[in-house]
Amino acid sequence: MLQNKKIVLGITGSIAAYKACLLIRGLIKKGAEVQVVITPAGKEFITPLTLSTLTHKPVVSEFFDRRDGSWNSHVDLGLWADAMVIAPATASTIGKMANGIADNMLITTYLSMKAPVFIAPAMDLDMYAHPSTQHNLQTLLSYGNHIIEPGTGFLASKLEGKGRMEEPDAIIEQLEEYFISQEHCMKGQRVLITAGPTYEKIDPVRFIGNYSSGKMGIALANECARRGAEVELVCGPVQQKTTHPNIHRTDVENAQQMYDAATSLFPGCNSAILCAAVADFTPAAVADSKIKREVLREKDGELVIHLQPTKDIARAIGQMKQPGQTLVGFALETDNELVHAQDKLKKKNLDFIVLNSLRDEGAGFRCDTNKIAIISAEGKKTFPLKSKTEVAADIINELETRLKH
Repeated sequence: MLQNKKIVLGITGSIAAYKACLLIRGLIKKGAEVQVVITPAGKEFITPLTLSTLTHKPVVSEFFDRRDGSWNSHVDLGLWADAMVIAPATASTIGKMANGIADNMLITTYLSMKAPVFIAPAMDLDMYAHPSTQHNLQTLLSYGNHIIEPGTGFLASKLEGKGRMEEPDAIIEQLEEYFISQEHCMKGQRVLITAGPTYEKIDPVRFIGNYSSGKMGIALANECARRGAEVELVCGPVQQKTTHPNIHRTDVENAQQMYDAATSLFPGCNSAILCAAVADFTPAAVADSKIKREVLREKDGELVIHLQPTKDIARAIGQMKQPGQTLVGFALETDNELVHAQDKLKKKNLDFIVLNSLRDEGAGFRCDTNKIAIISAEGKKTFPLKSKTEVAADIINELETRLKH
């Protein structure tokens, strides 16, 4: 979401200025163009040569360029940028911003900025907690700026941080979330997502399961939530956590529980993405106590487990689907992938299906990456191997296109 975005990065005189290098590298890796504006005090902590080497642009510090006397236009920078990030932002700079004290190039650029401004405070705890600093931060919030604090993100009214500058990766993530919210709006949408495996009990300590980690489904839930949707996540037994306030999570263990939760939630949703690896069969009977090896010896060492089919969640929801609702399925195959996916697309009344194959290295279970194809009545779209976060964005882009129609 930062591809081709123009970012003005303001750097002030803080020991955390060294993190600006990591921030620049991360922004450029995401495809952004970065212009550094640094205060005189900032140059005491990091050299303009280092910064210009990373950005491939001359660093702006003074009103007039010392080399040729040309004027650095803060007005032009304010019009050029898609966003301004001030990281690190010292108490002194925050005070000047709040009170319009335009005594350096960074403050004049800030006062001329037409784009949103993101501020990452950096100071010790006592300075941060001082009433004057808190007052200045509240003033900046009231002006529509975004304050980025460690572990809290953008704060609308309440400041809870401890002064330490947020890490560069987290700042980049907050920028991405902002641009996603501006460019892709799923506000007002309610999305059902199933994720993870199911465990079908044999006895109190054993079960039939699969290798699903839930990473793909939770990546989809996070992506929808980032775009403003309310997410109903029905999740099998996984280690993955969810923290976004738009995600309402229902934890289940077996296929019947997932069926009950998904079918009860779907009528109130605009769309559903059935990403879970649900067991097709479950033991017909579950032992009340642990099955002992000694018991097996008495039966010639054999244990026969009678299985019965589980309820087909995708088929049931496909039959429930009403006009205006969108249904997305997943197919993890090992052979004849396209044929099986197209068959499932029709039988389950899906709008499109996400196909991945265990024959593709880096795809499927227990991976942080995936390689997919999106199959629909309109045809097939293939995607290269990507992180599951990036794959989730591709899938939700496809869903958004259909929701708009």
